[in-house]
Amino acid sequence: MKNTLFTGAAIAIITPFNEDNSINFECFGEIIENQIANGTDAIVVCGTTGEASTMSDEEHIECIRFAVEKTAKRVPVIAGTGSNDTAYAIELSKEAEKVGADGLLLVTPYYNKTTQRGLIAHFTAIADAVNIPIILYNIPGRTGMAIDIATAKTLAKHKNIVGIKEASGNISYTAKLIAECGDELDVYSGNDDMIVPVMSLGGKGVISVLSHVIPKETHDMVQYCLDNNYAEATKLQIEYLDLINDLFIEVNPIPVKEAMNLIGVKVGGCRMPLYPMSDDNRAKLKASLEKHGLIK
Repeated sequence: MKNTLFTGAAIAIITPFNEDNSINFECFGEIIENQIANGTDAIVVCGTTGEASTMSDEEHIECIRFAVEKTAKRVPVIAGTGSNDTAYAIELSKEAEKVGADGLLLVTPYYNKTTQRGLIAHFTAIADAVNIPIILYNIPGRTGMAIDIATAKTLAKHKNIVGIKEASGNISYTAKLIAECGDELDVYSGNDDMIVPVMSLGGKGVISVLSHVIPKETHDMVQYCLDNNYAEATKLQIEYLDLINDLFIEVNPIPVKEAMNLIGVKVGGCRMPLYPMSDDNRAKLKASLEKHGLIK
């Protein structure tokens, strides 16, 4: 049995930008502090929600370094260092380890997709190059590449590969994954609308976008599951389902950044090619935030 990197609700944190599109580290620090104060169990930096694909190498590493220093070991910092270039992913992962990341989140290669044998070779090469734990990231809707259960089971044998962020939306796949991998691979929901279903099968938590706007409630939902109080967890899952859906009404992280701006945390916009929300969708999101008392 491997050591668990984290249990609970991690935030897939946005990267706030100034008007000139530079990183707003002051706001970034405030978000991190608010998350920790409200029970968030880990910070996942430079992932999809963090717009890592639009960052320079220097920005990417500086974001990781900043998060490590700001959290000061109060919660784990997990750095997104995945790539469709294995050699680049290795270098980025080594740099993340060097600046103090507690773990890594590695998405499958995308665009230049590989085979399942290639996936094993890709992730093994990265895992061999570092000495910190790795969470794999299965999100075929974005990458066009899924991690087969047999592939996950093989990768779980590596001492540094400890978990998987499961965002396929396929609960049958998740059940089989947990059944096959057992204690060798911790499973985290990658979808906020499936926290309770994944936890009920033995998941260890969530890597969440929802945590941006309701960090305490998201943490509580997961904690109820861990405490085997699924009645209370389900109440929260259902209560916030409309808000969860509206946070994905356009491509993530467009809506969650808009939500943060609406509730008074000035995180700026997204870097292109992500584009500002339509007026109709913005109005729908605002109404959802108002309904839940999040806009004062």
